[in-house]
Amino acid sequence: MMALVPGSLKQVSDVLSVSPEKGCFQDESDSSDVDEGLLDDLELNPFDGLPYSSRFYELLKQRESLPIWKSKYVFLESLLHNQIVVVSGGAKSGKSSQIPQWCAEFCLSVDNRHGTVACTQVQRQTAVWLSMRVADELDVNIGHEVGYVVPFENCCTNDTILRYCTDEMLLREMMSSPLLSSYGVIIIDDVYERSVSTDVLLSFIRDILLARPELKVVIITPPELSSKTVSYYGNVPLVEVESTYSAEVVYTSVIQRDYFHAALRLVFEIHHTQEKGDIVVFLACEQEIKRAYEMIHQEVVHSNPKLCELLPIPLYPHQSLPQYLPYEGLDYGCKDHRRKVVLTTSLGESLVWMSNIHFVIDVGVERRKVYNTRIRAESLITQPVSRIRAEMRKQVLGTCPAGKVFCLYTEEFAQKDMKMFLTPKVEESNLTSMVLFLKRMDIAGLGHCEFINRPDPESLMQALEDLDYLAALDNDGNLSEFGIIMSEFPLDPQLSKSILAACEFDCVDEMLTLTAMVTAPNCFLDSANEADVNKESQRRKFLHPAGDHFTLINLYREYEQMKIGNASQYDIERWCQDHLLNYTALEMACVIRSELLDIMKRIELPVSEPAFGSDENVMNIKKSLLSGYFMQVARDVDGSGNYIMLTHKQVGQLHLDSGYCLNHNIPEWVLFHEFSVADRNCIRVASEISPDLFMQLAPQYYFSNLPPSESKELLQKALDTSSTVPTAQDPGKDGETDDEEQGLSMNAQEQRCTIQ
Repeated sequence: MMALVPGSLKQVSDVLSVSPEKGCFQDESDSSDVDEGLLDDLELNPFDGLPYSSRFYELLKQRESLPIWKSKYVFLESLLHNQIVVVSGGAKSGKSSQIPQWCAEFCLSVDNRHGTVACTQVQRQTAVWLSMRVADELDVNIGHEVGYVVPFENCCTNDTILRYCTDEMLLREMMSSPLLSSYGVIIIDDVYERSVSTDVLLSFIRDILLARPELKVVIITPPELSSKTVSYYGNVPLVEVESTYSAEVVYTSVIQRDYFHAALRLVFEIHHTQEKGDIVVFLACEQEIKRAYEMIHQEVVHSNPKLCELLPIPLYPHQSLPQYLPYEGLDYGCKDHRRKVVLTTSLGESLVWMSNIHFVIDVGVERRKVYNTRIRAESLITQPVSRIRAEMRKQVLGTCPAGKVFCLYTEEFAQKDMKMFLTPKVEESNLTSMVLFLKRMDIAGLGHCEFINRPDPESLMQALEDLDYLAALDNDGNLSEFGIIMSEFPLDPQLSKSILAACEFDCVDEMLTLTAMVTAPNCFLDSANEADVNKESQRRKFLHPAGDHFTLINLYREYEQMKIGNASQYDIERWCQDHLLNYTALEMACVIRSELLDIMKRIELPVSEPAFGSDENVMNIKKSLLSGYFMQVARDVDGSGNYIMLTHKQVGQLHLDSGYCLNHNIPEWVLFHEFSVADRNCIRVASEISPDLFMQLAPQYYFSNLPPSESKELLQKALDTSSTVPTAQDPGKDGETDDEEQGLSMNAQEQRCTIQ
């Protein structure tokens, strides 16, 4: 099959043109009519100018068998004559891998006059894997002609023609280039996930298209969303991909209350039948992935040696960690006598590319996070998956004729209890970061954002209120200077504010380390057996008396010292294993810190010299944290670790990872990084603070708006006591008034956050 080569659109049309009845692009069945002499000219790869390898032709045959391939010329003709095209098709049809390639060929065909191609994904793993797959299919090197951009990782050059990126990274690019002028084609994929970033992109694209008539946009949706997407953009062309899915679907006769053990029993039953093929199991949450992985491992030890080996493969789609797995289907170099069992959850549908899957087991429920504005925390709720997601799970088998899908729920449950679409993220997420971005885009004239589904008004008001507390807004409700700088960081606004405060309190080095550690995945591993109890006790040497934030800094510094000391990777990984630490998470923290340091230098913010360990430095770090996290303070009400949040009456306990739990030392007042409402209400990453310090750093108008409570009364007493301290010179001192006492006597306007 021919590829488009550099040249004008007229040249492309001349080569592939047929009668008007057939349109601008010739159907693949008529390719024999093309002059044979042209084929010799197409043997060079138009992306790098080098001859194609034999692997290119092998993969080309596989690509031609994909369902999307039949729609190639219909799609290209629609793209040629329209500014926006919607493509609708089922999972495993090749949309996410082939359409970006065709768009890149399209850009080359017009001499790259209108830029390159960007294809968005919701998950970083999907963006990385797709770029690797497409680079292989196009016979080019990853990171050159094809690359990816994900949070804290950029694998592209200035010459990259096709880049896969997460939707949030394309939004961040809009802050410096609001009209995305470097791109000729923008592809928005994973629309069915309805992430906050994707919904913002879908809205802004309409304004960008008006400002840039030469820009082309492709929206990829499942069939169920196609009509809504087409009408949202004004009845644009729709290219529908035929589905070749034909697997057998088996429903249960009754709803499985204990779906987890039912799924594992089915795995073992399939394995004992000795039918060939790998298995994919869709579970509700990542905790279930871990449990299933351990139980399958135990079963393998006692299994019949005559059976082939059962190899469980955990696939955590919600983790931001790159898993460095080959796109060819998680083969892991396994031999044929091993049956692979992939254990995953929602969002895992797009990550499974194994070609030998014969069985899919779907429990039909998922556990998802929903932000509660009242308690300022995310709750975990278990609910049925959407019908769109259930259908995608069935299509994981692709075209396997002997495949079976086992749904551990009834057909009636699928029709009555499963919604067609789940609630969009803009209706159940913390919108503070999104509102900060919209305020930033307002400066560029793109502040108006008309969502497909309007966000919750209460969440929007709370986001504006929080940004005001953080001094990100001026008196007119626009971004302040601090707000503009805060938007430069790919972080939660509270963390960004803490970094800015650290510039004033001269502890930037330590705050960057801490920010990297809390942004990376949790570095502490759970103990899997009794032998790990001793390893867990070895963590005590990292504990810092000032709290968990300082323990994380200690841990990072220890890890960094090993790297500076030229320890081998094996020694570092072994050290992590001995201390129950996640090596990949710590590596990610190093990458994040380096990226944050680059941002500090780019926007010319001061970076202090390391001073960790001194009392003054500890106090400065606490002040910086309180400047951003004064809304996340709790008090122990009974001396046994039952903390009541200052902003509401929700009760939480310290997470078992906390150093306070290891030392059985419960402070009265703590500042915490995260509060989650799940099986056990947990406060994660907490450090002790004093009421006096809180009153010094928290904005007075925030304190005034706190609901009445015993905690507020205690804080008011601390303020009153400090305010009555005589301002006369203390005979026992050298005539200077203590800085904190000065801060407590400030008037209401001056008691806004110190960084202001």
